Amino acid sequence: MRASLPQRILLGVVAAVTGAVFGIAGTIAHSFTLGVLPVGLVLALIGCAALLVGLRLLFPHRWITWIGGLGMLATLLLFSGQGPGGSVVVPQPAEGEFPLGIVWTYAVTGVVLLVGAWPDLSRLRTTPRPGAGDTGASGDDPARARRIDP
Repeated sequence: MRASLPQRILLGVVAAVTGAVFGIAGTIAHSFTLGVLPVGLVLALIGCAALLVGLRLLFPHRWITWIGGLGMLATLLLFSGQGPGGSVVVPQPAEGEFPLGIVWTYAVTGVVLLVGAWPDLSRLRTTPRPGAGDTGASGDDPARARRIDP
């Protein structure tokens, strides 16, 4: 079943807004630490990855995941700069300080790329091998036991 154009547009908008919300929350919360443990960074990455994996698993098309990831990256870019009042959400680290903001920027980009580029494993199909519990047809080729459908 194929979605209509208005449904696809709505789905794209919802994915972008949801990705943007997770991007904002992660960008704001990534700097929270308990002692030396970057709890905010870890939880923000887990949340963003969970959203993208959920989009990837729920919908058969990658573009929904890419749009959600672009929403995350757009808000990361927007909130990483200096605001109109001079405030900075992702400050540059002081010398000798661990650069949580830089790690957050690269980590969320990596998560978006990894989840968006992950192959669709549901298209893999296995055919039974000859002699593995079946009678085997004379035309079976063991080299083609695994193949990907187009």
